Amino acid sequence: MSTPTPKQLQIQNRELKILEIAREHVVSEGYHGLNMDRIAEEIKSSKGTVYNHFGCKEEIIIALAVQTMEKRAVLFQDAAQFKGGSRQRILAVGHANSYFFQKFPDHFRFEQMLRIDSIWEKTSAKRRMLVKSCEMKCMAVVAGVVRDAIATEDLVLPEGTSPEDLVFGLWSISLGAQTIMASSESLTDLGVKNPALALRFHIQKILDSFHWTPLSTEFDYDSIEDRIDREVLNLS
Repeated sequence: MSTPTPKQLQIQNRELKILEIAREHVVSEGYHGLNMDRIAEEIKSSKGTVYNHFGCKEEIIIALAVQTMEKRAVLFQDAAQFKGGSRQRILAVGHANSYFFQKFPDHFRFEQMLRIDSIWEKTSAKRRMLVKSCEMKCMAVVAGVVRDAIATEDLVLPEGTSPEDLVFGLWSISLGAQTIMASSESLTDLGVKNPALALRFHIQKILDSFHWTPLSTEFDYDSIEDRIDREVLNLS
């Protein structure tokens, strides 16, 4: 790989600065607070320069989402290498996903925005492909752990069920729960005191229902969380 020229580095740094400023605007004011004129003013450049990087503000939204999606993909890859059995590894991925949710609380706002048709349809095929690439990386990593579980006979999937089908189910319940956690302030009032713990409980029950061994009744999976924090997330 060739070393970037000073001009290329300048362009890359400017794009990162645009995204940094845009992130602050969206977090504080929402989608309608994102304004190309304001961004140009804050980076002390022309609006045309901003448009050279991003053809519209919808392109910025998708770029913001991709920034964090790439971090999630790396976290999943690291978690899948956790030293343990296949079910310990899949739970390490789930633990990493929970950490991602806490570390990047604004990600779901960007991801929800870009799924809106009026925003998604204005983005370029190139930007959309970056989203697809991130999703494919995460799917491949988690499905790989499922395939390892099948190979070691920790798991036998029902006939007609693919590893990707199982991953989709886990993805759906996690994304749905975390989207609610990110957008609802009434969970405690509704009687859900610890939604993250409730999510983990239901995922364990799903894995048990597929007879992914060791079952949650046979192994204390909570006991490995400290190891996951240290070995995967580099937390003390």
